[in-house]
Amino acid sequence: MLAKLFGFNPKETTVKTEIMAGITTFLTMAYILAVNPNILADAGMDKGALFTTTVVISGIATILMGLIAKLPFALAPGMGLNAFFAYTVCSILGYSWQFALTAVFIEGIIFFILSITNLREMIVDVLPDTVKNAVGVGIGLYIAFIGLQSCGVIVNNEATLVSIGDVTHGSALLAMIGLVLTSILLVKKVKGALLIGILATSIIGIPMGVTQFTGVFSTPPSIAPIFMKFEWSQIFTQEMAVIVFTLLFVDLFDTIGTIIGVTHKAGMVKDGKIPHLKQAFVVDSIATTAGAMMGTSTVTTFVESAAGVNEGGRSGLTAVVSGLCFLLAIFFAPLFLAIPSAATAPILVLVGLMMMSAVVKIDFNDYSEAIPAFVCIVFMPLCYSISDGIVYGHLAYVAVNLLSGNYKKVKVGMYILTALFMLKFLM
Repeated sequence: MLAKLFGFNPKETTVKTEIMAGITTFLTMAYILAVNPNILADAGMDKGALFTTTVVISGIATILMGLIAKLPFALAPGMGLNAFFAYTVCSILGYSWQFALTAVFIEGIIFFILSITNLREMIVDVLPDTVKNAVGVGIGLYIAFIGLQSCGVIVNNEATLVSIGDVTHGSALLAMIGLVLTSILLVKKVKGALLIGILATSIIGIPMGVTQFTGVFSTPPSIAPIFMKFEWSQIFTQEMAVIVFTLLFVDLFDTIGTIIGVTHKAGMVKDGKIPHLKQAFVVDSIATTAGAMMGTSTVTTFVESAAGVNEGGRSGLTAVVSGLCFLLAIFFAPLFLAIPSAATAPILVLVGLMMMSAVVKIDFNDYSEAIPAFVCIVFMPLCYSISDGIVYGHLAYVAVNLLSGNYKKVKVGMYILTALFMLKFLM
């Protein structure tokens, strides 16, 4: 039954492991329940309604990923995409949040069409192997950087862009304590080390004043203020086309990058193929479309899913557990939201380390392979974008090999993908 429902293989994992992995994934990305409403509220949307929508769409989408694609991935409104929604489309360009939601809805429909026609799978197949291997490494650095930034270990600096923060007190100190504690658990091979690390760090943060408990239960607000609030008057305008294309492009390659990186790390790739990839893309597109109807920005597969995979999650049961945790959070919001970023930051750093293992698959003796891989790796954290890392890594591969006379290494599909990437710069 478990094999049929979730793709569960008792030779690879156990039910207990899958449950622990699912809870770990949820706790690692539970910050989205607080962050997404805060960001989108800046666009003029109702914050309470946004919390409920974020919980519900994340829970349902993640459960669907487990049941349909049978993969251990969790979904939620994407970071970066929600900032683009609120601060670029609404604040800088001056469009209404209803206009932005309409763009997300249209993007979701286009994504669904691309998914059922196998175009998204074709793009994955066209990407050079060296770039695919580099994706996981780049994601590792990227999520480690996110973790260190979220807790104040890495801070803004006007002269150097970033620098070390004050790690002698507060969130930064707690994160460093959590990093040491969780590292020891991993070295000792303690089962559920990442989950135990999150919970222990949260408890240590209570006397430090970092972990703030404000209660256990709460009544979820209505989503009526943002439900089905579309603006159809400008759907055929050039402005709408530009916004839809940008959302489509970023979501496409963020999702592709996350799935490639995490499945390679989990050892789930068979003969160069990712299992149930088409189903994963279909779920992703349905989630984005439904999310827009419920009133949130683009829903995408979260890179924090790697935390659950590193806990041993290998089937859709991990995703279903994560999804159920999201749905339960609608009644226990104060409890879940009390977990500070300082408690999840060490997990992101250590998962980043684990993702780095794919670097051994890159042939650094062949510069035509090594240079594009390196570009992909460094651009992800430095550009703060998975999609940018893939784009520039691919462009570097095509340019380096063409200009070096290695024409046979550049396949026809790579030219088409390059043209698509160049179109992004013109939009």
